[in-house]
Amino acid sequence: YCSRKLSSKAERAPATMMNADMDAVEAENQVELEEKTRLINQVLELQHTLEDLSARVDAVKEENLKLKSENQVLGQYIENLMSASSVFQTTDTKSKRK
Repeated sequence: YCSRKLSSKAERAPATMMNADMDAVEAENQVELEEKTRLINQVLELQHTLEDLSARVDAVKEENLKLKSENQVLGQYIENLMSASSVFQTTDTKSKRK
C-alpha cells in the first residue's frame, strides 16, 4: 500500500509541473497575442494616417496647380493693361530731343 501511495504522489508531481508549465506557456502565448494585436492595430492606424496625408497632399497639389493657372491669367491681364496704358509705355528719348 505504501509503495502505491508513493508512486501515485510521484506521478502527480510531474503532472502538476506540466500543468504549471502549460499555464506559463499559455500566459506567454496570450502576451504574444496581445502584442501582435497591438502592433496590427498600430499598423492599421498608421496606414489610415498615411492615406489621409496622401489625400491631403493630392488636394494641395491640385490647389497649387489651380492657383498657378490663375496667376498666369492675372499676369497676362496685367501685362495687357500695362501695354494698353500710356502711363506704362516706354519712352523714346531720341524722339523727344528732336
